[in-house]
Amino acid sequence: MAKIADKYFISNPWKVIEQGFDPSYSRVSESIFALSNENLGVRGNFDEGGSIDSLRGAYVNGVYEVHKLSKSYRGIIDKTHFMIPAVDWLATDIVLDGEALNLGSVKFSDFSRELDMRLGTLTRSFVWHTASGKSLELTFIRFMDMTHNERAYQRIVLTPQNFSGALDSITLSLSFNMVHEGRNACFWDDTTSSAQGNSMTIVSRTKSSRKEVFAGAHIDAPIEFSAAQGEKTTTLYAKSIKLTQGESLTIDKKVAVVFDGSEGDALLNRGQKLLSSMQDVSFDFALETQKAYWERHWAVSDVLIETANAEDATSVADEQQGIRFCIFQMAQTYNGGSVHHNIGAKGLTGEAYNGHAFWDSEACCLPFYLFTNPDAAKSLLLFRYNTLPQALERAKMLDCEGACYPLATLNGDEACDLWQHASIQLQPSTAVAYGIWHYEKVTRDDDFLWLYGAEILAQIARFLISRVGKSPLTGKYGYYGVMGPDEFHMMVNNNAYTNYMGKRSLEYAAMVAKRMEDASPDLYLKLMQKISLTKDEISHWEYVAENMAMPMTDEGLIEQFDGYFDFPYLDINSIPIDEFPLYGHWSYDRLYRTSLIKQPDVLMFLYLYNSSFSENIKRINYDYYEPRTIHESSLSPAVHSILAAELGKMDEATKFFGFVTRLDLDNYNRNTREGLHTTSIAMAWINIIYGFAGLRSDDDVLHLAPRLPPRWNTLTFSLVWMGRNIKIKIGASETVFSLLQGEPMDMLVYGKKVTLSADNLVIDR
Repeated sequence: MAKIADKYFISNPWKVIEQGFDPSYSRVSESIFALSNENLGVRGNFDEGGSIDSLRGAYVNGVYEVHKLSKSYRGIIDKTHFMIPAVDWLATDIVLDGEALNLGSVKFSDFSRELDMRLGTLTRSFVWHTASGKSLELTFIRFMDMTHNERAYQRIVLTPQNFSGALDSITLSLSFNMVHEGRNACFWDDTTSSAQGNSMTIVSRTKSSRKEVFAGAHIDAPIEFSAAQGEKTTTLYAKSIKLTQGESLTIDKKVAVVFDGSEGDALLNRGQKLLSSMQDVSFDFALETQKAYWERHWAVSDVLIETANAEDATSVADEQQGIRFCIFQMAQTYNGGSVHHNIGAKGLTGEAYNGHAFWDSEACCLPFYLFTNPDAAKSLLLFRYNTLPQALERAKMLDCEGACYPLATLNGDEACDLWQHASIQLQPSTAVAYGIWHYEKVTRDDDFLWLYGAEILAQIARFLISRVGKSPLTGKYGYYGVMGPDEFHMMVNNNAYTNYMGKRSLEYAAMVAKRMEDASPDLYLKLMQKISLTKDEISHWEYVAENMAMPMTDEGLIEQFDGYFDFPYLDINSIPIDEFPLYGHWSYDRLYRTSLIKQPDVLMFLYLYNSSFSENIKRINYDYYEPRTIHESSLSPAVHSILAAELGKMDEATKFFGFVTRLDLDNYNRNTREGLHTTSIAMAWINIIYGFAGLRSDDDVLHLAPRLPPRWNTLTFSLVWMGRNIKIKIGASETVFSLLQGEPMDMLVYGKKVTLSADNLVIDR
């Protein structure tokens, strides 16, 4: 069941390059070349549009539409919400000799497209050969402002190669006339627009959710523009533009997009003020600021992989490009600028999964930010605090108490209308508890814990207690009628992942409450009064946790759920390759009739709470569950690779890692066209740092146990740890630790305590 690379892009350590254009690969390229700055996102589609197959997507984080559903059983939602495309700020039309620029119909050559990960720019260039015999070189450059996330920039450079004369026209637009492809509808209404001189503005409102967005643009160019208004569109255009052979005409479009909850005149005034402030900011100055931002980012987050073996050079070069692409996308997708946004499964790169965030945010994405941008990690958790009211309401819908966090959401409301997922998967709530636990372990941020975390934990504990059941046969507690991470088995009892994560969540909630009473008695009393919490209730959490069922053989093999060992075994290798993915080729009920596992379930919590389990238990369970897992989740291979590396199974670790960093770049799942796999992108970083550097962060101290794949000579990266900046260079025979910033600290390397101070610490393998 090997996944096969669909190699298309040129390998480069700091760039992703497309040389020549294949129309059948258009949507894949649009996803790969997507840009965002957490607030605004745009796919890598052509500025000029055309007849090329395309998903034209420009998104504003937090902008969504609402759709009412038929009233159904209690607990099943009656409305959902989904991300929609917002203002198209790149729209460009160019006409020369009566011929419109459309790469689906015109003749062109020397096409190249380049994503520069040190600048955050996307550059596309080609030569357009008109039917009249003229050759016009065009270069399009765009970037999203990472320091001012309501700003974006577009540059168009036109250079006539074999003629001097007039360009018929160029038209630059801002348009809300954007169609959501999956629902085949435009969800924008009540649009007003204006244009004057070289500036234009437009405001539009969504039809049902009533989200209002301002967009404005100012054009820097040595030509005069006229204005026109269209359907949900405002336009600046120029005609008969003089071009001189060999000389370049540069047109810069500076864009402001504002979505801040304000409406009407307040939104318009703020948008116009922002646009006015941008008039004196040149494209080049903004780009220099952008460059400085990415230099600071890479100084903390870069991962450098090197080899001296000529036969491994190509593979390592691909891995180097792949991991930097993943780091780049993580920084684009989320940087902590807002506590009202989460991380969508596709980020802002496509409309698949409706833009929703899942439990992957805390379980899979959070570690990247914990060790590169702790403030962003905190903001990610504050999103859960700000949406606690919705989680409380969701629990009531399910006849429970406390807070049940949604399986899929943009705004904190449950958006999944499949009851077998939304109502019986407890992973979101326990993942939030885990995220708080992990954040506190790494940062020691007690202020966050007392002000926000303790309340979230208490309400999650209440939900878990109201959802738990007690067996009349064993007297043990467990969760009944649930679905664990392995979504190929539903309505199971005592799912090991659910039970264990519930146990740890209850224990941690109780521990935090007790610590808070001693450390911050005033805030403790305030919380107890606010949510009517009692000490008896806290004691009950501990009792249930202590008596939580965990089916396990005497040898240490954990049963995934009651009766799993009795499920019919099906050899994965007996399934024809053309039947994968099974979701698309097997009937829904057939998925539930064998021991096949969609993604790690038992192995998932052995990874999350790694230090709590012996190597023997990890080995026994890895050996049993690995052959049964088909990896229909993009996060699955990385978890297996991390555990395999820890267990000394380096061949398996390397095999699973083989496509992790390049899942999207090489279109392994043949669905990159729908958008990038954000969780897999996060897990690629984790795979390297947790797998091959052997980082463990779920104990009381930082622990590393480096073990490199044979084809790597060195692995170099940095970590942020409790206010310290640590650089780590792992070689074949030794590892060098450098404390770049902060106080000396104790840590574990290969299980032995060492002290890292101002002097480099060298540890032999």
